[in-house]
Amino acid sequence: MTREFSDMNGHAILENVRRYRGIASLYRQTAAFRPGQSWSLLEQAREWEARALSELEAYFATRTDHAAPLAA
Repeated sequence: MTREFSDMNGHAILENVRRYRGIASLYRQTAAFRPGQSWSLLEQAREWEARALSELEAYFATRTDHAAPLAA
């Protein structure tokens, strides 16, 4: 994989993280105005945050994988 492709892929991953965290934020905001649904909405927010974390882990894993050959 070329560095340029890797950088574009990394940009897409970080864009997904931003999007997922934005969605989680909307669920938390909605929970504040809908107390009857707050537990469900907060669970949805946690799920979107978990997706964001998974994307970040993938991002750093690919960066580490590509940096290892350079360090050798």
